[in-house]
This record gives sequence, structure tokens and C-alpha cells, in this order.
Amino acid sequence: MTRSGRSGLPPDVVDAIGAVQYSEEGEFPVERGYVWTVAASVENANPLYWDDDVAAELTDGPIAPPTMISAWFRPHHWAPGRTKEKLPLQVHFDLKEKLGLPEAIMSENTLVFHEPVRPGDRLTTCQILKSVSEVKTTKLGTGRFWDIEVQYRNQRGDLCCQESITGFGYRREAQA
Repeated sequence: MTRSGRSGLPPDVVDAIGAVQYSEEGEFPVERGYVWTVAASVENANPLYWDDDVAAELTDGPIAPPTMISAWFRPHHWAPGRTKEKLPLQVHFDLKEKLGLPEAIMSENTLVFHEPVRPGDRLTTCQILKSVSEVKTTKLGTGRFWDIEVQYRNQRGDLCCQESITGFGYRREAQA
């Protein structure tokens, strides 16, 4: 999709397509206690998370479950010095506001894993708006689809995960 020809898109949205936004470091390092809590909550007995000898043999040491990748970027409700609310996937919320689309759903999510995430890692992330569709009408309402890529890297800069998310921001049709 090209940047030009985007009917009705504000110029700042068009300019954001393809740009890296919201590069940030997670608020806390990857921590084994979180790994164990998540694994215990779903009764996941995978020895990669519990047994250091097995983890050393198979993955050169303990790893975090790949499905926890976004957990390391869930902002705490409160943090010292924070003056405004911090939201995960800020590009999504920006689009809802800039396009006047108060409702939204995530319709697709794909994760591609690369380097494993390990206890002690300090992860960084960034968001890239990949595309915004023309106006569409679905059963939910009238709005636009957008594709966002989130990249997760460890403290060495190694790519750990690429996440592709499709959202649909919309305005509900008035009920008669």
C-alpha cells in the first residue's frame, strides 16, 4: 500500500505509515517469578521453565514462555514519577483518536519468534504502523482496518519476536 491516495487520512497518519514509533525499554527485567506464576496458572509443567538442567541441555539455559512476550510490556497501573497513563500498543489508541473511531477490535494477531527470551533480559520494543485501509463497513460498523508491527529485542539488540496485529477501528451505526 502506498502512502499517497489515502482518502480522508490525516497527514500525520499518512506520515506515520512505515515509521518507527514508541521505542521503549520494558519497565522491569524478565523475571523467573513471573514465568513460574504464569506456568503454574495454566498448569504448564514444561521443564524448560522449571528444571535448570533440562533448560541448559535444550536451550542453553532457562527461557520464558514465548507467549509471555507482551507481558514484559504491560505497564504497571502506577509507577514513581509517571504523570500520565501509559497504554500498551499506543499506535492503536492514537489511530482510534486521530480517526474518530471510538470502538475497536483486534481481528488478527501473528507472532514470529526468533531468539528466546531469558530471565534477566531487558527487552525493548517499537511499533510500526504498516497500513491503514480505506473506509469499510462491516457488521460492527463503519471504520478502517490497520496493521501494526511490534518488534521485541533483547539488550544485545537481537530480535526476539515480530508481532503483526490487525485492528479494526469503527463507529457503530445508529440503531433505529
